[in-house]
Amino acid sequence: MTKPTPLKLRALGAASALALAFSGAAHAQETLKIGVPTAMSGTYADLGNQAKRAVEFAIAEANAKGGVAGHKVEAKILDTEAKPDLARKQSERLALEGYKVLTGVIASGEALAIAPMLDRWDALYVATVTKSDKITGDACVRRAFRVNHQDAQDAAVVKPWLGGRKEQKWAIIGMDGAWGRGSGAGFKEAATSHGKTVVAELYPPLGATDYAAYIQQIKASGAEGLWVALAGRDAVSFATQAHQFGLLANVFTAGVSFVTDNTVQAMGETSKGINGIINYSSTLDTPANKSFAAAWAKHYNGDQPSNFEGETYIGMQVIFQAVEKAKSVKPLDIARAMSGGRFDTILGNVAFRPEDNQLILPNYFGHVAEADGKLRPVVTMSFPADQATPAPSGACKLAKL
Repeated sequence: MTKPTPLKLRALGAASALALAFSGAAHAQETLKIGVPTAMSGTYADLGNQAKRAVEFAIAEANAKGGVAGHKVEAKILDTEAKPDLARKQSERLALEGYKVLTGVIASGEALAIAPMLDRWDALYVATVTKSDKITGDACVRRAFRVNHQDAQDAAVVKPWLGGRKEQKWAIIGMDGAWGRGSGAGFKEAATSHGKTVVAELYPPLGATDYAAYIQQIKASGAEGLWVALAGRDAVSFATQAHQFGLLANVFTAGVSFVTDNTVQAMGETSKGINGIINYSSTLDTPANKSFAAAWAKHYNGDQPSNFEGETYIGMQVIFQAVEKAKSVKPLDIARAMSGGRFDTILGNVAFRPEDNQLILPNYFGHVAEADGKLRPVVTMSFPADQATPAPSGACKLAKL
């Protein structure tokens, strides 16, 4: 074998350096691909469109600044109709096409269908809307993180609020699924801790259109107060019919995902006076949120960000900062950067609990009232993150990343 000459060695060295340079440039230019399997049709289409708008806004904002750590960002959105089986199929399709950072899922049942598949797909899921405790409880997985409020966090603020209410007999109506039943269970626990009685528990199916029988049962139960865990078109349909039957005028009404900006807009005067949990509001008085709301209004022709738009934007903030920390767009690297990490968001500097990948967040309670000439959710009670987030249940057993 002929020994390489010094000239050849220099040439080989130059070629190797050039290859490494090209490799580094290609890596730096690798696109951060966000997959959005969300409900673009059906009962939760409005919620899905809110998630879509938040993802698109965050991406436009990031790309205008040169991307995230040098990575251009793009998204692909597929309709799940809020159906778990379809959500799993659409998420797999996105992952196979390279859109492995998944977010924007609406129904908790969808998230529970996706989570067990993340390792197989080499994907990451960031929950921004789904609330079931199971997602960061007994069904937790190492590649799933939640940046929005779980049912247990909502129950933590319901309890002190409920203690100040005079109503003793309560009814619950919620969608028949992981989120609705979880919210109902949390409310019932809070009510009984104050010596109050739950006299009716009703769980209509997702997409129900006729609530007359449920409304009659609530009226017949003698309930003085009503807790509602309905969202999207379900919430509007129920509220409209409850108003027509005189229920809202005679039974004090409160709920979760029931007094969001878009729901209030759809309900109109029917929503006035309804109480509820407010997980995010464009009116929150922090410099970061003011800046976000102003930029959103400029981008979306004067609109203000809604509850689910704000929460999904938080998810994008966390994803982008994790990419910067990881110096990578690979899902497992991003997950490692998220685990136990702290992030600057429009709700403040917040951290993931390493025990269950749940973000520790402040929370809010309020009611629908006129503000600046418009009906909207108005915050009346604020709870700091440590008070609004109960300790981990211990049900989550995360595998090491």
